[in-house]
Amino acid sequence: METNLEEADTVKWLEELKVEHRDLDEVIRYLIETGHHDLMRIQRLKKRKLRLKDTISRLQSGLIPDLDA
Repeated sequence: METNLEEADTVKWLEELKVEHRDLDEVIRYLIETGHHDLMRIQRLKKRKLRLKDTISRLQSGLIPDLDA
């Protein structure tokens, strides 16, 4: 039963990360379209978005059942 709770927590966290990833995408797009002068800020946001994508991928692959089991 604890595994189901952990999986439910992971799924909830995964959804929150996906929302944050989409939000960052919108912010980055807006900053680029409006010609924002702080290119370092845009780069930091892009790196954060990439880290989120990596975390999302790891969590998703952790939810896939092991076929060798």
